[in-house]
Amino acid sequence: MKSKSLGIVETKIAKLGNLVLESGVSIPLEIAYETYGTLSPNKDNAILICHALSGDAHAAGYHINAERPGWWDEYIGPDKAFDTNKYFVVCSNVIGGCKGSSGPLTINPATGKPFASSFPFVSIGDMVNSQKKLLDYLGISQLFCVAGGSMGGMQALQWTVAYPEVVRKCIVLASTSEHSAQQIAFNEVGRQAIMSDPNWNNGNYGNNPPKKGLALARMVGHITYLSDESMREKFGRNPPRGNIQNSEFAVGSYLVYQGESFVDRFDANSYIYVTKALDHFSLGKGKELSQRLSKVRSEFLIIAYSSDWLYPVYQSREIVKALEVNAVPVSFCEINFPKGHDSFLIYNPEQEHLIRHFLTSEFRQNFSI
Repeated sequence: MKSKSLGIVETKIAKLGNLVLESGVSIPLEIAYETYGTLSPNKDNAILICHALSGDAHAAGYHINAERPGWWDEYIGPDKAFDTNKYFVVCSNVIGGCKGSSGPLTINPATGKPFASSFPFVSIGDMVNSQKKLLDYLGISQLFCVAGGSMGGMQALQWTVAYPEVVRKCIVLASTSEHSAQQIAFNEVGRQAIMSDPNWNNGNYGNNPPKKGLALARMVGHITYLSDESMREKFGRNPPRGNIQNSEFAVGSYLVYQGESFVDRFDANSYIYVTKALDHFSLGKGKELSQRLSKVRSEFLIIAYSSDWLYPVYQSREIVKALEVNAVPVSFCEINFPKGHDSFLIYNPEQEHLIRHFLTSEFRQNFSI
């Protein structure tokens, strides 16, 4: 698996005019994105990678002077699952985020100041529509594949519903067609932690952000990303010593570190906007989901993880069932991997094999875009 790296890559910014959101509100649209590989003369080898909640456009390769590569570097590059010798891979930062795309940090042309909490609500559908404008800007009218895990999987699903004539293949990992009440509850606790911070100031915190609240939100979220097995293996039960002020379990210190490091790379308002987009996304369940997926024309690979209790396997199976009802070509695999929800981000040979095989296989010979 340890194959060649993409080397140094660069995040670019595309200014794409205005985007009318599903709410009817228009926003100035800028998209941060990266590309890897070469677009074929027929422009038929493009793959769009959609990131999860705290991800960004930097999916692979290295930024100058950076020690760590992009968040999916083990899967994107020469001779890897998303082989950049064959495919032209695009990854963009979602709108509402804070890594270069339009969001709460964007300057409001009417005031000359950041939108902050006055930025309008954005949906998963809005994120996909902004990606469509980016692909138009890049001269790409068809996608060989769209892929993503968690929130990225929701975007991938939305792509096949919103633009069925554009997407040939779709890979959905550790995701769902809509959040359950429990999943919404975890996100609400995170949002309340941020809004309870004395520095919150209704989202208008300027240069004094609610760091403690955002760190707590990240700690709660990070617990849900791991599995009981992975936490037990990594931390065990180290008995605390000392008094109430300094008695800490190893897992507690780890979560504090995760929370404190997160505030240096993420915006509190963006956390609220993106988690709300997650919670409001819904393609339905049962008959409603089958109806919503009745017009899709893509081939699907759905992957779930046995240790994922945040996005449990049954939610992936619901998507598979709805596709099968519509006679849509779909492959499903439940992978036994112990890392919880984060499993899709971590290299494992089975996931690599499934992605590589799916991209090179042909379920539907007569597909035309």
